[in-house]
Amino acid sequence: MPDAIELLKTRRSVKPREMTGPGPSPAELETILTIGARVPDHGKLAPWRFIIFEGDARARAGEVIAKVFARKNPGAAAADIDIERKRLTDAPLVIGIVSFTRPHPKVPAWEQELSAGASAMNILTAATALGYGACWLTGWFSFDRDVLDGLGLKPDEKLAGLVHIGKPTKPSEDRPRPCLSEIVTRF
Repeated sequence: MPDAIELLKTRRSVKPREMTGPGPSPAELETILTIGARVPDHGKLAPWRFIIFEGDARARAGEVIAKVFARKNPGAAAADIDIERKRLTDAPLVIGIVSFTRPHPKVPAWEQELSAGASAMNILTAATALGYGACWLTGWFSFDRDVLDGLGLKPDEKLAGLVHIGKPTKPSEDRPRPCLSEIVTRF
């Protein structure tokens, strides 16, 4: 297992199309999800849950996405519909992070949504620490109510993102990172 600081300094996203199997074992998946649930959570509200897409479930979810896309884009080419159908099929495992808020006198909705984001980041980092490539993505379908309904989200739930996890097929290139002098001020 890599040193924690070095892992955080060098972590980078791996494109799902540059991933292959095998995905995490059941024990590794349990570790990833356990770490995903160990995030700051003011009020102990657990304002998130996880949906696992692996095996045939990835294609079934793609059918939901493709059907909604085709219905909302009646002139769409078959190739474009096929792209939508394959949205979750590149990586062997995709974890959906579902966010919801609960009324609370001391914990605003914004904090609860941030907790879901922290959960997604922990999942991403845990997968990376276990030697997998990982990428946190959204897309039009992550915000489309018809798709969310088709994936089983409740009316008051949102999709904070989808973390794609698999073995990298090639080294991932780093991207330019912000210069600290441009993003840090002192009060």
